[in-house]
Amino acid sequence: MTTLESNNNNNNSKSFEVFHRIQPHEYLRRFLEHDIRPDGRLLDKFRKTLITTGSIATANSSAMVRLGGTTVVCGIKAEVCEPHVEQPGQGYLVPNVELSPMCSPKFRAGPPPEKAQVTSEFIHQLFTNSDLFPLESLCIEQGKAVWVLYADIVCLNYDGNILDASLLALTAALSKLKLPKAEVSESMMVEADVSNPTQVFEMKRIPIASTFCVFQDPHALLSDPNEAEETLGKEMVTVVMDTQGQVCHVYKNGGHSIDTQVLKTCFERGMERTKEMATLIQEA
Repeated sequence: MTTLESNNNNNNSKSFEVFHRIQPHEYLRRFLEHDIRPDGRLLDKFRKTLITTGSIATANSSAMVRLGGTTVVCGIKAEVCEPHVEQPGQGYLVPNVELSPMCSPKFRAGPPPEKAQVTSEFIHQLFTNSDLFPLESLCIEQGKAVWVLYADIVCLNYDGNILDASLLALTAALSKLKLPKAEVSESMMVEADVSNPTQVFEMKRIPIASTFCVFQDPHALLSDPNEAEETLGKEMVTVVMDTQGQVCHVYKNGGHSIDTQVLKTCFERGMERTKEMATLIQEA
């Protein structure tokens, strides 16, 4: 390659970067018109996903998920507490998603950003209302003592779609959870053999979230949007399904209605994604 050709390539690269910064919507639109995305993915492709478990030695269970450029780690700590009066035979699952300035400059120090709060509440409502995890198996003695599982989901690097990554990390961690055998003594003290955690919990259903970004001009449905795509997109749809093909939850934000055929496509892609991720969890 001659010096002149090299200079022309550098100038073209700089021109694309400037165009991307000044006109991000138009930049993305030109790619979508050709059914491809700036990162080279086809519209229906999810980013490469990696799952590892047991990454935190001090936690009762843990998992790390890499979804493209988004990396989250989930650590579960179990503590003993009193059960709720209305549910004396059930324990608790308390998810908390953390998005700090260390994972992206778009987040600031201080109170949790709205995205973190929305994601935490989404996961909490999902596990509360969809009968996914056997909360009754967290009971040590009915009406006296139960386990509470604090699931801290920390984002290490943010590049969009925190909901899918967070739920996947939590699901993977729960699938490997072991707790010590515990019982309430006559003195009302809880005794547990922490040196031998053998109590294994089986998920009733394996929930996998698949998030899509809907564009109107041109009409396009993007699987697993990265940060740039979800920032430019106005409509987001998340479909949570289990391995039996049952829909656990559907979440949408944005002010426009979505065509029935678009929603059907979301379900079809979500089912394929669920099967792939369930296999990864089993192998982790």
